[in-house]
Amino acid sequence: MGETDRNHKNEFRQRNRRLFTLGADGNALMALFAINVIFFLILMVVQVGMFVGEKTPDFFYTHVVQWFEIPASLTRLSERPWTILSYMFTETGGGIIRGISNMIWLWAFGYILQQMAGNDKIIPVYIYGGLSGAFFFITAHYVLPPLSPMIESAGLLGANAGVMAVAMATTTLEPNFRFFTQIRNGIPIWVLMTLYILIDFANVVGLSAAYSLSHLGGAAAGFVFVLFLRKGKDGSVWMNRLYSKFITMFEPKIQPENSDKNDIFYNSGNRKPFTKTTNVTQKRVDEILDKISQKGYHFLTDEEKAFLKKAAEDEEL
Repeated sequence: MGETDRNHKNEFRQRNRRLFTLGADGNALMALFAINVIFFLILMVVQVGMFVGEKTPDFFYTHVVQWFEIPASLTRLSERPWTILSYMFTETGGGIIRGISNMIWLWAFGYILQQMAGNDKIIPVYIYGGLSGAFFFITAHYVLPPLSPMIESAGLLGANAGVMAVAMATTTLEPNFRFFTQIRNGIPIWVLMTLYILIDFANVVGLSAAYSLSHLGGAAAGFVFVLFLRKGKDGSVWMNRLYSKFITMFEPKIQPENSDKNDIFYNSGNRKPFTKTTNVTQKRVDEILDKISQKGYHFLTDEEKAFLKKAAEDEEL
């Protein structure tokens, strides 16, 4: 009976869950798409302008691209520290196929991660993956002797490490998730992850080993993020708080409402407080489901979990 009850509750959540659409307000996945597309279009316009001006591809790289890509040299990185972030959102005109491929994989895995862990996990995981990929890329040039001669000229560009982090985080969080469940038992997500890894590494065959290592660094970041999340340590909290403080920095402060009314009418003193009775309303259900979409189920309070349980039981009647 316990298993049946869980199945009914899962069905209830599936029917009432707030799924993010690409046009929804505050959709982090859509924000990642937008940032990548904007950076790409900027470089494309500049590249076309230079082509009309009969400038060579080397001129375009020297005067434009190098200001977006992260260099392997720590000395050059110290001169352009912003590239540690800009590189992970940037594709050049020559990498249009790779850019489109990255966005397709980002949507495939990011959409699932968004529904399972919450909307506020997507961008932090992506950034952690990009930072980890950059670390692996730079370290490889200083540690591996064959790469040492290329330190001054090598650079990293593209969303691969960030997308790899999102893909690995999704697979680690729910390895038994299945696609196309109408076909027999469906296709496990780890099969899709394996296919993605094979395609990704096939694209860097013949290039420096540092590029493959940067992608592995992104995957490691996604795995570690979920590992800590399961232990109750959410690595996205500080990043989201920093973002919220920055956004609200320029907003006018709202004075808190007078709490005297609450003190007069709701202070029970030494008396035993009354026992609340759960009253299931669709509005409250929607609020809790919205919270699950934004932060994940594990951020619900015991009261909210009990409310969902009662709502699921009422739905069965």
